[in-house]
Amino acid sequence: MKIKDSAKAVLPIVLFIILFSFTPLYNLSPYQIGAFLVASVLTIVGIAIFDWGADVSMTPMGQFMGEGLTAKKKFTLLLIVSFLVGTLTTISEPDLEVLANQLGSLVDKTTFIMVVGVGVGVMLLITIIKIFFKKSLSLLLMFFHLVLFAVTIIAIEKNGFEFISLAYDCGGVTTGPITVPFVLALGIGISTTLNSRDSKDNSFGLIALCSVGAIIAVLFLSIFMAGDAKIDTGDYGISNTIYTDFLHNVPHICKQVGISLGLIVVLFLICQFAFLKLDFKTIKQLAVGLVFTFIGLVFLLVAVETVFIDVGFEIGSQMAKSGGKIAPVLFTFVLGALIVIAEPAIQVMVRQVEDITNGLITKKSMLIGLAVGVGLAVCLSVVRIIYNFNLMYIVVPVYVVSLGLSFFVPPIYTAIAFDSGGVATGPLTSSFILPLMVGFCTVLQGSSAVLQLAYGVLAMVGVFPLITVQLLGFGNILRKNREKKIAMRRILSSDDKQIISFE
Repeated sequence: MKIKDSAKAVLPIVLFIILFSFTPLYNLSPYQIGAFLVASVLTIVGIAIFDWGADVSMTPMGQFMGEGLTAKKKFTLLLIVSFLVGTLTTISEPDLEVLANQLGSLVDKTTFIMVVGVGVGVMLLITIIKIFFKKSLSLLLMFFHLVLFAVTIIAIEKNGFEFISLAYDCGGVTTGPITVPFVLALGIGISTTLNSRDSKDNSFGLIALCSVGAIIAVLFLSIFMAGDAKIDTGDYGISNTIYTDFLHNVPHICKQVGISLGLIVVLFLICQFAFLKLDFKTIKQLAVGLVFTFIGLVFLLVAVETVFIDVGFEIGSQMAKSGGKIAPVLFTFVLGALIVIAEPAIQVMVRQVEDITNGLITKKSMLIGLAVGVGLAVCLSVVRIIYNFNLMYIVVPVYVVSLGLSFFVPPIYTAIAFDSGGVATGPLTSSFILPLMVGFCTVLQGSSAVLQLAYGVLAMVGVFPLITVQLLGFGNILRKNREKKIAMRRILSSDDKQIISFE
């Protein structure tokens, strides 16, 4: 069943890209198409295996820890563990690793990842406090986005717009297939144990605030960095030994994923021996799930790092050389919509949303809202590169509208909307869409413009779903009001008939 679901998500992307490879927009060679197909098979299998593994390991682990820590009523311990969970899951995130690998000599990779991890850890700690004291998510989002904009202004004054796009991109890549199931489940566990009436609303919103924490952390990092930064695009390109590269990359990726998951496992085992005391059967089930999570991520990252990054760059370069403007915009809209549906973290989240809301927000409606939002974000990124205008001209108005909407829609829609914005930017988006933009920008505007124009696409992917998902909330409100009016008319009509009959 998982393979079937994964294939349904990935195959439309594969067919779409292969179909367009026979058009003037871009032209992949048979060798490149073959490598892309092999990588697609690995992706389908990897997502299916990871999906099952996350269901039986990452999600239960997060919920057990949330419930156990809350039941112990040791608030300080809960905050410490929450900070470690946020930091370690972010450091473990494959999306962040993919992005860091593309930065070259711009910034030290380890420093970059650690700074982002600490930023997420601090913000997760704050969100746990929010759950405990039942603070308004809308007000918190408003406050921290004001802080974000203030830090952005300081960073711009220090280094101009050099690092702004990269910083806002980090808000998306930090919330991927490892962080999402674990952190969401942690929040659900805490909210459920607190037994609050609004536990459904409280269990969401963590991902949104964590994303803001990542952006603020990178902005602070950029303040202490030198200006005149640029990305080296010479590392992109499809290798002539791509099939042997699959095997060569496996040991490195196994080590990377092993260390990442190992950090989370160590933290969970400490909690297990300290206060969880889960039975052997449960621990065995979690261990089996972790093995499948490991295998699925290895398959996925081998495909991503070996093929998808370079194919994305090649397609973007050829799109720019084709000389058209309308075709690339339409192509990237559809591509963005298809890719977000295939993201493994999105699949985890929409299922959790449907379960937690008891079907009030369906998986189908969430996927439609996210597909439209991400499609718009990706095609507008192409427009931004073509006409060379600043990321802030799009991101700030979208944030303002989103924050404004949060005061008019049910709180659960706001929480889910802001969470989905971060979740939408997973390993497929960061490994395919971002390199595509880099290739497109390199040809059209030159490599010196890549950091300001190509980067920022992940930020836009993260903000547009904020509006589309909240509009789903408006739609549901209007539908319910219409149903109430119809029901009331029927009641009144029935009463009139009874009066006439009586007379």
